[in-house]
Amino acid sequence: MSRFLHNRQEPGSRTADYEYELHPELIATHPAARREQSRLLVYHRATDKIEHRRFDDLPEYLGPDDLLVLNDSKVRPSAMATADGRLEVLLLEETSPQHWVALVKPGARAKPGARLHFKAGPEENAGQVEAEVLKTLPGGERVLRFFGPIDLMKMGEMPLPPYIRKRRGVLGEKEHEAADYERYQTVYARQEGSVAAPTAGLHFTPELLARFPHAFVTLHVGLGTFRPVKTEFLADHEMHEEVYSIPVGFEEAYDAAKRIVAVGTTSARVLEAAPHLHPYRSRTRIFIHPPYEFKRVDVLLTNFHLPHSTLLMLVSALVGRERLLEIYREAVGLKYRFFSYGDAMLIL
Repeated sequence: MSRFLHNRQEPGSRTADYEYELHPELIATHPAARREQSRLLVYHRATDKIEHRRFDDLPEYLGPDDLLVLNDSKVRPSAMATADGRLEVLLLEETSPQHWVALVKPGARAKPGARLHFKAGPEENAGQVEAEVLKTLPGGERVLRFFGPIDLMKMGEMPLPPYIRKRRGVLGEKEHEAADYERYQTVYARQEGSVAAPTAGLHFTPELLARFPHAFVTLHVGLGTFRPVKTEFLADHEMHEEVYSIPVGFEEAYDAAKRIVAVGTTSARVLEAAPHLHPYRSRTRIFIHPPYEFKRVDVLLTNFHLPHSTLLMLVSALVGRERLLEIYREAVGLKYRFFSYGDAMLIL
C-alpha cells in the first residue's frame, strides 16, 4: 500500500505533479534511420552528471558483469476499422477462441448487441467478418465475439500510439506505413501478445545486443502500461492487469550478474512484480511511482515518456520526480525526440 493513501498533500502524490511542456515537433513520428543511431541521454545518479551521446555508445557504460533484461513480447497488428470506417477497434486480449476484449471508438456505436463488420483482407473481394458486441466492461472495454476466425496480418494495422497517428495527420502523412510492421517491433520479439511496443528495445540491432549478456522476460503490453492516469491522486489510479512470464534459466543468469539493467519499464515491472525468479507465469497490476524503492533493478534504459503517464511515474521513482522533470526540460531544450519512436535515456 502506498503511503500516499495517508498523506495526499505530499509532493508527487498528484497526477498534475508529473507535467512538463513539450513542443509538438519533438514528438517522433518516425524512428531514426538506423535503430542504433538514436540519441542517448546518460544520467549518472551517483554524481548527478548528464551526458549526451548516441545509442551505439552503450558499450562504454555497460560491461560483461551487467545483465540486460529485455521484454520479448511481440506486437500484434491488432488495430482495425469497421468496413464502413465509422469505428476504430483495438483488440487487447483474446480471452477464449474468437472472443476478444477490445477498445472501440466511438463507444456509443458499440452497445451490447451491436454487429460490427470488418473487411477480411486488403483485396476488394476479400469479403467480411462479422463480430457482435457482447457486453461493456467497467473500464469501458467491449467484449467482442467474432463469427469465424480472423487473420490479423490481413485485417489489422500495427497499433501505433494515437499521438503518432495524429501528428502524422497534421503533417499530411499517412497514419500507418508499411515500415511500421518492422520498426514498431523489437528485433528480438517472439512472444505475440502486445498492443504497444516495449519501446526501449527498439534501438537495438542484433549486432549491438550480441555485445552484452542478456536474458528475456515477457510482459504483454496492454492498457496497464499505456493508459494515462486520469485520477487527481496517484493513489486512486487502478492499473489494468497484464500477463507476464519468466522463462527457464532466467534466475541463473540473474544470479550471475553484478548489475541488472532493465531494458524498458515493462522489463522493470516484471522484475519488481515477480514474487520469485523461477519459471513463472502470472498477471500483474503493479504501479511503480515515488516513493517506491527498486528491489531488483540497478540500471534502467528507457525512452522519454508522456506527461501524466505511469511510465513517467515509474522513472520518477528511480531518479526523483523533480530531478527527472529537470532532465526532461534539458532534453526538450536540446531537441531530443520524444515517445515511442524517439530517443533513449540510460539511468546509471
